[in-house]
Amino acid sequence: MAHPPLTLKNAALLTLPPLLWAGNAVLGRLVVDLVPPATLNFLRWLLAFFILLPLAGWVLRPGSGLWPHWRRFAVLGLLGVGLYNTLQYLALHTSTPVNVTLVASSMPLWMLALGRLFFNAPVRRPQLLGALLSMLGVTVVLARGDLANLARLQLVPGDVYILAATLAWALYSWLLARPAEPAAIRADWAALLLAQVTFGLGWSGLLAGGEWLLTDAQIRWGWPLAGALVFVACGPAVLAYRCWGLGVQRAGPALAGFFSNLTPVFAALLSTVLLGEAPRDYHALAFGLIVLSIWVSSRR
Repeated sequence: MAHPPLTLKNAALLTLPPLLWAGNAVLGRLVVDLVPPATLNFLRWLLAFFILLPLAGWVLRPGSGLWPHWRRFAVLGLLGVGLYNTLQYLALHTSTPVNVTLVASSMPLWMLALGRLFFNAPVRRPQLLGALLSMLGVTVVLARGDLANLARLQLVPGDVYILAATLAWALYSWLLARPAEPAAIRADWAALLLAQVTFGLGWSGLLAGGEWLLTDAQIRWGWPLAGALVFVACGPAVLAYRCWGLGVQRAGPALAGFFSNLTPVFAALLSTVLLGEAPRDYHALAFGLIVLSIWVSSRR
């Protein structure tokens, strides 16, 4: 399926989600001791559900067209709401932020591979070059300007979680770009997201339930956790998913995958702000490489 050339508006739509997701990753790391990962994901989407309900509650009615297409929305809810976020939060519990970012930087390559294998999407040379430039930019951030730092990285089980999350998100994006739901739902962003969240809550609830049964899960309620939940529900969930879904529809999932690599750059910048450190030269270099990868991959 052909997509129009990248416009400034579409670029903005695809840039805001990585910024919000970077904040989500930083905040997810900060609340590690306050709430277990699957429970955090369930509470996040439960709050998002009630935010979306006044905007698109009609989609839950019997005649909305949702229920005849429940299988599609169940799959989208599993990939984009249940698995992706739970695995990401779980990775932040069991792996270092540097390793999580390194594995997640493979997103453009997975986007291209899944598109070619399962959706007959052609892979153009500019896209491959863009993928290499994008990963190079992320590598610059991870190496902190010194490639010798990469030799000290060690993979742990948590890295497997973020790899699985990356694959789930890549598949979710391709499915989202292939319309297969009623036009009325497709045309209403809140309805489209609420339909996914409705089923996603079921999946995330099962994962959270298993977490409480199989582990010594505990929640430390307080204003810090309450504030974190409000942010992750309103920003990385509702607003980011709205912009990402619209951006994927307009620009295509392959190109959107390159924008996802802005997340580690934004995360590095947010981390330096929280730590009181000024951004380094390598942050600017990495940002330039990733922006260049987006431009190269969008060339016809």
